Amino acid sequence: MMDVVKLWLAALPVLLGLGLVAWVIATARRNAGLVDIFWSLFFLAGAAVYAVVSAGQGARALLVLAIVAIWSLRLAIHLALRNWNAPEDYRYRAIRARNEPGFAWKSLYLVFGMQAVLAWLISAPLATAIEARGPLGALDVVGAALALFGIAFETVADAQLARFKADPTNAGRVMDRGLWRYTRHPNYFGEFCVWWGLYAIALAAGAWWTLFSPLLVTVLLLRVSGVALLEKDIGERRPGYRDYAARTNAFFPGPPRSA
Repeated sequence: MMDVVKLWLAALPVLLGLGLVAWVIATARRNAGLVDIFWSLFFLAGAAVYAVVSAGQGARALLVLAIVAIWSLRLAIHLALRNWNAPEDYRYRAIRARNEPGFAWKSLYLVFGMQAVLAWLISAPLATAIEARGPLGALDVVGAALALFGIAFETVADAQLARFKADPTNAGRVMDRGLWRYTRHPNYFGEFCVWWGLYAIALAAGAWWTLFSPLLVTVLLLRVSGVALLEKDIGERRPGYRDYAARTNAFFPGPPRSA
């Protein structure tokens, strides 16, 4: 296990370096929200480090690298196209307002450094799965299927929301179609599936101790930066959201309820 911990630690300076690059770019554009574009890239960079340092070339290593690359690049490209020229997200504007003066410097550790360290912590299953040797088993297959399902789920949800927002007739309306009819946050549910799937692959390699990773992702999605934060005042910003929330599950998909 000590070798795995050393491998895991090897990615930390790389992720912090990538966070520094993200900070320089975002500060130049005065948009701390651009860190969202780099979130998934932290994991791709970490997976690359784990593969290079451990010389991971086994089937499990290749499987994890493929899943992380598909998930990371898809999400980063989607967010770059959506956010690059957009105004700073209201969540980061609130953080900026609370930490002025000097937010440009404070954001280096409050936003970019923190997200780099958080991504490093969550990446533990990647290190253990990439380093592990041995053939693939049934649990690897289950984990890969769950992760790929999550990627597909959030990809469809993002595409449906993008089409909805692109239609001027939907201005001010609440998206309640497609996957959004069954869960108010299908993109977050997809993320949930991705990380529990990756943990299953790590578990197949014997890394039960990385359970904290998907648990941390789940807490973040439900209680911190995901559902709880987005819905804190959305009812005030979108009048129809309360009715939508009354008939639609918050996270796990399910049939709509009677309003």
